[in-house]
Amino acid sequence: MTAGRSPRDDDAQALVERGRTRRVRWAAGTAVALALLFAGAAAVASARGDGGGGGEGRGNALVPAAPSADAGFARDMAVHHQQAVEMSFIVRDRTDDEDVRRLAYDIANTQANQRGMLLGWLDLWELPKVAPGGDPPMAWMADADGHGQRHGHGSGGDPAGDGADGVLMAGMASRSELVRLGRLDGEQAEVFFLQLMTDHHQGGVAMAEACASLCSVPAEQRLARGMVEGQQSELGLMRDMLAERGAKPRS
Repeated sequence: MTAGRSPRDDDAQALVERGRTRRVRWAAGTAVALALLFAGAAAVASARGDGGGGGEGRGNALVPAAPSADAGFARDMAVHHQQAVEMSFIVRDRTDDEDVRRLAYDIANTQANQRGMLLGWLDLWELPKVAPGGDPPMAWMADADGHGQRHGHGSGGDPAGDGADGVLMAGMASRSELVRLGRLDGEQAEVFFLQLMTDHHQGGVAMAEACASLCSVPAEQRLARGMVEGQQSELGLMRDMLAERGAKPRS
């Protein structure tokens, strides 16, 4: 107790200090919440586009049209990512290898989050999650190389990527390949997963590169470029992991 002060004075001072601390913490928390709110608003505004891409007016902003590369990439990559998540969960239960399980977790977590962003943009743009007019998957890529759906290579189960056996887009595994992966164990499951995911990433990189070139929404272009960098890095890692197991990519 300070000289010349009563216990009651000290208690009152302590209450004042605690109140000041709570106010500072509340202000800091509010500042963080507002920063997050403004960051989210900025992301939403960016996702609404800055013109181009065949957009149309809604309110004071332009959003991509349903046939645009922006919408096509969001639709197709959401489907593409969903299969990567599925394969990652399958191999997680078929092996005890920590490196493979860690890679599968990273792929599932990253691509599930990215898929959520893509679907969220389609909702924001008030666009359907299926291609308009019955257009085939990857048709929006036609301007990238003049071939549209034929861009890239399908998986080993369906090189044409024409939808046979469940293969809708370049790099996707077939239904029979997914069934086979679910029946393998140990190193066999690891090798087959790494081969399937290598094909999958190669198809995904081709799609993301096309969006980086054709899409008009800045936020989506940035996401596509990030996908290219991330998946190319994982392709190198998977090549090394296959070599450690005496195997190599199929394509």
